Amino acid sequence: MSPQDQELSYALITPARNEAEFIGGTISSVVAQTIHPIAWIIVSDGSTDTTDDIVTRYAEQHDWISLLRMPETRDRTFAAKATAFNAAYAHLKEQNFDIVGNLDADITLPSDYFEFLLARFKEYPEIGVAGTPYVENAERPEEHSYSHRLADLTHVSGACQMFRRDCFEAVGGYVPIKGGGIDWVAVTTARMKGWETRTFLERTSHHHRKMGTASRGPLMARFHHGKEDYYVGSHPLWQVCRGLFQMKSRPYILGGVFLMLGYLYAMVTRMPRPIPADVIAFRRAEQMTRLRNIMKWQKP
Repeated sequence: MSPQDQELSYALITPARNEAEFIGGTISSVVAQTIHPIAWIIVSDGSTDTTDDIVTRYAEQHDWISLLRMPETRDRTFAAKATAFNAAYAHLKEQNFDIVGNLDADITLPSDYFEFLLARFKEYPEIGVAGTPYVENAERPEEHSYSHRLADLTHVSGACQMFRRDCFEAVGGYVPIKGGGIDWVAVTTARMKGWETRTFLERTSHHHRKMGTASRGPLMARFHHGKEDYYVGSHPLWQVCRGLFQMKSRPYILGGVFLMLGYLYAMVTRMPRPIPADVIAFRRAEQMTRLRNIMKWQKP
C-alpha cells in the first residue's frame, strides 16, 4: 500500500482550566465523531472546579481519553496553555499518529468534522496546518469567523488547529508567550518554513464562549487583541486598516477603536516583542502583499 492510500490517524490535546461549564459538550461531540483519535489528552491546568471529575467520568468509558493534571497556578495565561499542550505532546511522542490537533475546551463539532479534515490532509500533502471557521451564534451559522470576502484563508483559528506531525515538530511546537499569540506564531512559522496552511469553509465548529472573553468583556478583549497585534509585530498600516474594518462588527465602532487603542498603548509603552525578528518580517511582508491585493480588488 502506497503512502497515498494509507488512512491518516490523529491525536488530540485540550488544555482546560475551569471549563466545567462547557467541557462536557466538547467531549460528547468528540465521542460522536465518525473517526476517533488514537488518543486524546485533556490537560487540566490547575482547575479548581469540577473539570477533572467530568473528564475522569468520560475517561472511564473511553480508553482513548485521558486526564493529565498540571500543578495549580494563579494566573490564566496563554503561556500556561502552551506549556500544558507541550507537556501533553511529550506524553504522545512514542505513539504513532499523523496529525495532532489542539482543540479548545469550549468547542462542539459536527460528527464528521475530523473525518473531513483528515481527508483534506490526505488530499493536500503540502498542507501543514488546517482548520475551519468557528461560529459563536448557533442561530446564525452563516456568520462565522471567515464569512467576509477579505478573510485570510491561510490563517487557521486557534479554536481547533490540526497540524501534520512533521510540521508541528518543525515549528518547535507552541511557544509559551504570556500575553497570547501562540496559535498565530505557530501557523505563521509553519508558512515561513514552507508549509501551506489552510482554513476550509465546508465545515464549522461552534465556539460556546465568545473568543477572547474568558476573563474580560468584549471591549477589553479587543483592546487586548490590539496589544497582541503589536507584540506579534503587525505593521502599523495594517493595524489601522484592521481597526477600521472591525468597526462594522459588534461592538460597532468601539470594537475597532479599542483594537487600535490597544495597539497604540503597546507601541507607546514599548511593550516587549517576544517574537523572533524573522517571523515578524515574514508576517509584515504577508500583510503588505494582502493590502496591495485588496487595493487591486477595490479598483473599478
